[in-house]
Amino acid sequence: MLRGNRELWLAFLAMVLITGVYGLAIFLAREIPPAGELFGHGMGIVGFIFMLMTETLYSLRKRSRSVKWGRMSTWLQFHIFTGIVGPYMVLLHTSWKFNGIAGATTLLTVIIVFSGFIGRYIFTRIPRTMDGLELESALSQEALKHARRLLALWHTVHIPIGMALFVSAFVHIGAALYYATFLK
Repeated sequence: MLRGNRELWLAFLAMVLITGVYGLAIFLAREIPPAGELFGHGMGIVGFIFMLMTETLYSLRKRSRSVKWGRMSTWLQFHIFTGIVGPYMVLLHTSWKFNGIAGATTLLTVIIVFSGFIGRYIFTRIPRTMDGLELESALSQEALKHARRLLALWHTVHIPIGMALFVSAFVHIGAALYYATFLK
């Protein structure tokens, strides 16, 4: 089982620091940083890279049978951290405007983060060793079966929403490049 909430506290701390930098940018510019300018783009790019790392690195490690790149519990903590901080940065990138494909992408981002919190809650209900392996005791067989079914159901919802999010994000990025760069 995951011990403590270190990844949540680190994500919270990172969000506080990012909010401070964002507040400073607002103070210096006397306006909310536009999504299409350097600061707004930077927030969006770094946030999206975090989200890509969330989506790919943990999944690759989980499916790796031959190479052990660290403990699964550490990778899950990294997945949770980047899965909170990245979307927060993308939210700040929006300049609080939620229309068009960017608005749909933001909505999918909020849904996937909320779904991630639900998945984390279900995951922590399954007794595990420090390495993240499930403990199977005679006392917890029924609870373990129930938690596995819930986690499987959660995956059938979470993963397609994540795929839709990334399709939407790539369409948004392509449209932003086309309209903001190639048409000028």
